[in-house]
Amino acid sequence: MKNLRAFFFILLAFAATSYSPPYPGAIYVVRKSQVVFHSNAKLELIKASSSDLKGIIDAEKRTFAFSVSIKSFDGFNGPLQKEHFNENYLESDKYANATFTGHIIEEDDFTRDGNYNIRAKGKFVIHGVEQERLLQGDLVVKNGTIKLVCIFTVLLSEHDIKIPRIVHEKLAAEINVIVNAEFTRQ
Repeated sequence: MKNLRAFFFILLAFAATSYSPPYPGAIYVVRKSQVVFHSNAKLELIKASSSDLKGIIDAEKRTFAFSVSIKSFDGFNGPLQKEHFNENYLESDKYANATFTGHIIEEDDFTRDGNYNIRAKGKFVIHGVEQERLLQGDLVVKNGTIKLVCIFTVLLSEHDIKIPRIVHEKLAAEINVIVNAEFTRQ
């Protein structure tokens, strides 16, 4: 966790010193968030959420970095299910975070109020496996605040997450994810 905090402080310091006008204050940091995932399998619905998303957007360069601690997810259908999620599937002691870093494709000026439908291309890492992803999301910019909504899926097989045969009807091979985040200008 200390390494993650150090990474974001270094990233923030670098971003804050490496940009210049005409976009003063073009760095945005997550102020509040909710990441929700659910697995809708044949025999069971599993849902969990986290409000521990960390992230930064450089509106001038249209770059971003996000990270969420796997252990921060709560909900599930009981404590044993959360334990299995962390120990057997995501191996959160070994792979502590899910991350997404990259750039925004659209060339909109996110320092101006408005509604923007964006595409973000980057490296999505979960369970230690990196995948190139193109995600779509909606941004609402108002009075120096950015609100982001992004809905996407994660295929467990693409991240080497094994589903034991005994529970294959209780855990979906494709997980649905919803990210809601609010950013403030720094």
